Amino acid sequence: MKRPAFAPFDTSRPLLTSREMALAEDLASRTCGLSPASMMDRAGFGAAVLIAQRFSRRPVAVLQGPGNNGGDGLVVARELARRGWPVRVLSLGEVRSPAAREMARRWTGPTLPLTPEALDPDDLVVDALFGAGLSRDLSGVALDVVRALDRSGADCVALDMPSGVEGDTGAVRGHAPRCRLTVTFAQPRPGHVLYPGRGLCGEVCVVDIGIPDALVSQVRPNTFYNAPGLWAVPVQGPDRHKYTRGHATIIAGPMTGAARLAARAARRVGAGLVTLAGEEAIRAPLAGDEPGALIRTLEGARPFAELLEDPRRTGFLHGPGRGRSDRTAAEALFLARSGLSLVLDADALSSLEGRSSELARALRGGCVITPHEGEFRRLFAGPEGLAVLSARGRLEQARRAANALGAVVVLKGPDTVIAAPDGRAALSGNAPPSLATAGSGDVLSGLVVGLLARGLAPFCAACAGVWLHGEAACAAPSGVALIAEDLPDALPSVLNRGGF
Repeated sequence: MKRPAFAPFDTSRPLLTSREMALAEDLASRTCGLSPASMMDRAGFGAAVLIAQRFSRRPVAVLQGPGNNGGDGLVVARELARRGWPVRVLSLGEVRSPAAREMARRWTGPTLPLTPEALDPDDLVVDALFGAGLSRDLSGVALDVVRALDRSGADCVALDMPSGVEGDTGAVRGHAPRCRLTVTFAQPRPGHVLYPGRGLCGEVCVVDIGIPDALVSQVRPNTFYNAPGLWAVPVQGPDRHKYTRGHATIIAGPMTGAARLAARAARRVGAGLVTLAGEEAIRAPLAGDEPGALIRTLEGARPFAELLEDPRRTGFLHGPGRGRSDRTAAEALFLARSGLSLVLDADALSSLEGRSSELARALRGGCVITPHEGEFRRLFAGPEGLAVLSARGRLEQARRAANALGAVVVLKGPDTVIAAPDGRAALSGNAPPSLATAGSGDVLSGLVVGLLARGLAPFCAACAGVWLHGEAACAAPSGVALIAEDLPDALPSVLNRGGF
C-alpha cells in the first residue's frame, strides 16, 4: 500500500507547541541575528515556491488575518505576483505586529475586505487567517468565510495550520477548511499529526526559515514525530545466539488466534525465542499453528511462578485473547508486581476496568500498555481516572496516563500516541486505514514485547513497534485487502532496510 500522504517525514523530528515555537523564534532573533521580518520573508518565500511547484497558474486569493500568519500571507502574495500570478488580498483587518506591518507596506497589489461573497471557486485560496497558535473558536466574519470556502470547493493552501485547527492538539475550534497543502515553518506541530486536524491539512511541507536544529533543541521539546532516529536497536553481533537475542513469553487464552498473531510478530521482529503459555485445553491449537514457538502449559496453584523465575525470559505479554475476568485482572497485577519487562493489552486492561490506581501501585518495572480508545476509557473509568480523561486531546490524556501509571502508554488509533512517564511523547503518522482490521492490535503487542525482549527500553520498544506496524501495513502486497495475518509476513521487507 502507498505510504500515506500525511506521513512526509522519513526521520524523527520535534513537533513544537506554539509556546516552544515562539521560544525558538525569540532565541533565533537574539542569538542568530534573524529578525522577525527576515523569518517572515523566508516563510512566505518558501511557501510561494511550493505553491508554484504544485499548482497551475490561476487567480489567487490570499485570506489575510491580523497576526503574523497574515504577514506570512502578504509575503506569499508578493512573491506569487512577482512570478506573474494574478493575486488579490482579502483582509480581515490591519495586521498588528511590526514585521507583518512591514510586509503590508511592501504589498502593492489589490486589497479588499474579507467577505464570503469575495470568494471565487476558481481561485487558489491561501489561508493566512490564523496559524497554529489559535486558542479560541472561530467566530464572526472569519467563521462565515471558512464555511463558505469549504462550500465553494476551491483549492486551498494553509500557511502554518488550517485556520480553526489548534496547533497543539489538532482540535477544530468551530470550523476549519479542508486543504490540499499545508506549509508550516521551521518544525511541524502536533496538530499536523493528530486528528481531526491531520485530516484537514492535506500534504504537509516544512519550510526552513533559518532556525538551526541545535537552537530548537534548546527549547527542550518533548513531543516527536515517530520515525527512525527516535530509538536505537542493539546490534546483533556474529557471536549472538537465540538465548542472547531475548525470550518473549506470551500468555495465551481461549481465543488463541490473538496470542498466535502476537507470537509470529515477536519472532519476526527478532526475539530469539518465543513461548506461548496457556492451559492444557488450548495446548493443541497453540502448538499446531506456530511451529517455531515453544509451548508451555500453565498448571498448578502458582502457574506463573516458574515462568517468572527463569532469568532468560526477558519480556512478557499478557491480555490478547485471555478473556475478560477477575482471574485475568489478578494475573495482570501479579505480573506487574514482578518488575519484569511487560506488555499489557486487550483483556488484561479491560479486566482492570476502573482500577488504574491499583495497577499503578502494582507496577514495579518497565511496562508498556497498548489500549485502544475503548480499553483506555475502561481502565481510567470512575473518579480515579477523571484527571486523565478530562485532559484536552489524546496527547495530553496519554501523557497524564503515563505519569499516573509510571508506564509507557500506547494509545492506539489512526494517530497513535506513545507517551512515557517522564513526559516524552511520540506521534505516529505512517499508519494506513487498512490497519483497522481485527487482530492488528495483537500483532502490535507482539512487536513491542519482541523488542522489549531484545533489550530495548520500554519507550523505544513502543515507538519502534508502532512504526514497524505502520510500515508493514504499507509494505504488505495485500494493500487495501490487508488482514492481520499479512503483517508479520510483510515485516522482512521493512526490517531488511537496516537498523534492526
